[in-house]
Amino acid sequence: MDPAAKYGRSILENASDHMAQLAVQGPLATTVLQRLTSVPLQNIPYYHFTTGPFAGVSDVIISNTGYTGAGGFELYFYPNEGMKIMNALLNEGKNEGIRLVGLAARDTLRLEMGYCLYGHELNDTTSPLEAGLGWITKFLNYKDFIDKDYLLSQKTQGVKRKLVGFELIDKGIPRQGYEMENKQGETIGIVTSGTMSPSLKIGIGMGYVATPYSNPGTEILISIRNKKLQARVVKLPFLKRE
Repeated sequence: MDPAAKYGRSILENASDHMAQLAVQGPLATTVLQRLTSVPLQNIPYYHFTTGPFAGVSDVIISNTGYTGAGGFELYFYPNEGMKIMNALLNEGKNEGIRLVGLAARDTLRLEMGYCLYGHELNDTTSPLEAGLGWITKFLNYKDFIDKDYLLSQKTQGVKRKLVGFELIDKGIPRQGYEMENKQGETIGIVTSGTMSPSLKIGIGMGYVATPYSNPGTEILISIRNKKLQARVVKLPFLKRE
């Protein structure tokens, strides 16, 4: 007998090891995807999903999500269906120029859009208010959550550091862990993410700095291999999409 039926309870299972995923992203993603499914994709709200047929596979999770800022969907399915779905996508989207890319491409795209990533901008030492994510932190009187009092004190008293975006003025590539300094050579923060922007052709990054240095236009220094490279705090996102 099924344990859930026997005891009248639900069972929560982590099925991650039995699922595969493809993220189809870009301005033409929906056009390509719609030709492979009868599910009306325009009816799936952002950050919602449904389950339906896709590329001849009957049970695919179709999710209006992704972390590139370019729009598109994420598909979840059993691993044994992976090659069938991938080949169908490559064949259907060849005229639109569809290509396979990895997480490195996702990382540069999300960084150009100023999106936080766990393990970089977010971890167990950061707060959503420091990261500029106050919009997801709801202080409701009847709701309690971990560190609510601490976060409420940050909201009322202000934070001592803030997550900012910066662009290098000098040539170079910032990386996670590099120190950020003021013009006097004092350490004011640390880089959480950095790369050479493929769209802007300059070094960009994000990092936490002491609050007085967080205003757009503030000039700072990034310590890269014993060199102090000039940079400027900018308003996110780096890439302004139409």
